Amino acid sequence: MTIQTKVKKTIKELPKVERPREKLMQYGPEKLSNSELLAILLRSGTKEENVVELSNKILKRFSANELPNLTFADLKNYPGLGPAKACEIVACFELGKRLLKDKKAEIYLKPKEVWEELKDLRDHKKEHFVIFYLDSRNQEIKREIISVGSLNANLVHPREVFEPAVRNLAAQIILAHNHPSGDPEPSEDDLEITKRLTEVGKILGIEIVDHIIVVKNGFLSFKEKNLI
Repeated sequence: MTIQTKVKKTIKELPKVERPREKLMQYGPEKLSNSELLAILLRSGTKEENVVELSNKILKRFSANELPNLTFADLKNYPGLGPAKACEIVACFELGKRLLKDKKAEIYLKPKEVWEELKDLRDHKKEHFVIFYLDSRNQEIKREIISVGSLNANLVHPREVFEPAVRNLAAQIILAHNHPSGDPEPSEDDLEITKRLTEVGKILGIEIVDHIIVVKNGFLSFKEKNLI
């Protein structure tokens, strides 16, 4: 009678698509599972299990609420870790806590808040088209300048607007741009671009909350003027 033993697959033996580092480089960290992120931090496993298997075991042993608060003493004797890996885990969570301690997510609810936020663009001699990418609670995920120059449909393409929205899992967006002339009234191009982007947003399920034109001494909200 032959006894079959399970042969451990090392990370290098896994297909590239399943290797945590390669996945992160190609798809970004948000596409990785918790165990894959932890595996990158730990770097190596043991003789009995590869680093992903070790990470899975750790996450089954400690809950998501427990792990960030564990001490060096809690982790150093856990099978497969040891002092070095225990230090890495504790240091990682401590750094995250410090960096996020005083961070407050920007929340945009009113056109005036957007106008105040774009004070650096009010006096520009060229038009800057800016997108605020927001989550479902109106908190800013990311802000991006899509185009610089006279605003027209060729410069502001739906692909350039919505590709970052999809990539950053935005639930809604705010459009904004400045008018160097100082007149906040929308042009025909402004109206056409807003209509076009609103239609694309509906198809993608990403709401355009507002389009705000900012000038030195004021602003115009498409939503307040019932233009969106």
